Amino acid sequence: MTDRQTDPPRRLRLNAFTMNVVSHIVQGQWTRPDTRQRDYTSLQPWVELAGLLERGRFDAVFFADVVGAYDVFEGSRDAAVRNAVQFPVNDPSALIPAMALVTEHLGLAFTLSILQEHPFSFARRATTLDHLTDGRVGWNVVTSYLENAARNLGYGGLPLHDTRYDRGDEYLDVLYKLWEGSWEDDAVVDDRERGMYADPAKVHEIGHRGRYYDVVGPHLSEPSRQRTPVLFQAGSSERGREFAARHAEATFIAARNVRGARANVDDLHERLLRNGRRPEDLLVFQGLTVITAATEEEALRKEREVQEQLSDEGTFAVVSGWLGADLGAVDPDAPVGDLRTNAQEGIIKALVESAPDHTWRFKDLVKSIANQRIVGTAERVADELQEWHEDGGIDGVNLTYTTTPGSFRDFIDGVVPVLQERGIVQREYREGTFREKLFDGRVGPRLPDRHPAAQYRRGVGATVPVRRGPQADREVQAAGAAD
Repeated sequence: MTDRQTDPPRRLRLNAFTMNVVSHIVQGQWTRPDTRQRDYTSLQPWVELAGLLERGRFDAVFFADVVGAYDVFEGSRDAAVRNAVQFPVNDPSALIPAMALVTEHLGLAFTLSILQEHPFSFARRATTLDHLTDGRVGWNVVTSYLENAARNLGYGGLPLHDTRYDRGDEYLDVLYKLWEGSWEDDAVVDDRERGMYADPAKVHEIGHRGRYYDVVGPHLSEPSRQRTPVLFQAGSSERGREFAARHAEATFIAARNVRGARANVDDLHERLLRNGRRPEDLLVFQGLTVITAATEEEALRKEREVQEQLSDEGTFAVVSGWLGADLGAVDPDAPVGDLRTNAQEGIIKALVESAPDHTWRFKDLVKSIANQRIVGTAERVADELQEWHEDGGIDGVNLTYTTTPGSFRDFIDGVVPVLQERGIVQREYREGTFREKLFDGRVGPRLPDRHPAAQYRRGVGATVPVRRGPQADREVQAAGAAD
């Protein structure tokens, strides 16, 4: 670790990483008596989790999601179905209003794939949720990696990796036009005497005609507090990082060690500058699992229980899906770097960055995913998190559970007070929207002016449009940027 600074340390943000499923990341734990994973179809556990996380001053609950079955391992979905590997899976966004009702500050971020829903329809869904939560919604933008998902959604097969990101760029442009440009700030007049709720002259069509989408507009929902939800992103491939540098406000990485995290963070910062943004515009969250207890012996006992219950078949099923490669048919000693995949390229890149000699093998990959944990007392866990934060350069942690809500409760009761005492995590919430809280008041409720979405704003206070992308001329004209 680096020497401790005399200046106040950067704040470490905390997200609870979960999914509306029986089994999320650490496979096999759903069979234990001390977890509520099998209660995922009931509302009460989710409401109680939200209250627990707010008590622990977590920044957000972060919901993963998939829209297909893991059917790569051994050429079948049988292992995933048998082990409940992210299957069955329910819609995470449906939980948000209930969790918002029992909390005041907790951010509520959910995943939805750009292949899953048309941008015009999704724009209304996101705005509705932002209204209902009073500006506490975040969206994790993903492009999907499961062949089964693409076939179910009518694509006939999974589009090529970079093509999915090309589609994602246009998807976001459509949303920016709807969220930021369709309604002027003073379009809602709420004039009861004249019987006018909104001024028609200040509600605009967007006239988008692109390669993938034709959307006339206007946006069906009036603007919410944030307009655009906080934009998360989870791709670490070359194309994924470019996507993050252009669009994201927070990105989720899965570096295998501190060295890999630093390489990823530095690379993202360089890309942000090339895209006319600043390093502080993008928060980097590392995924980690924590097992903690009052003593080292008790923490190690808890880890043994996890290991004893770990499903190897379930782990192989989920990792095969992530890689788009059947691990049942791969030489475990083969170098991971030799793999060419149409699924999650970022996993391979993260491994290469974390190993100086670039010699990770497939058996190392599976072992690292199954065992990438911080285990120990609260002090020891806090030390390691501080190392990831200071030396790795991360801004936050997506905390993965082994049992729920037990893993989160142990962390909140044990580790959070230590981190608070060190001044690393927040003791109280800031007022404002999710965006304002997450960025410690450095930005307002809406995206900053240097974000590409700002070019579509209209009326008083609108920024001067910036020409970006292959369709910029048509898009700026369609958005009425000359108003």
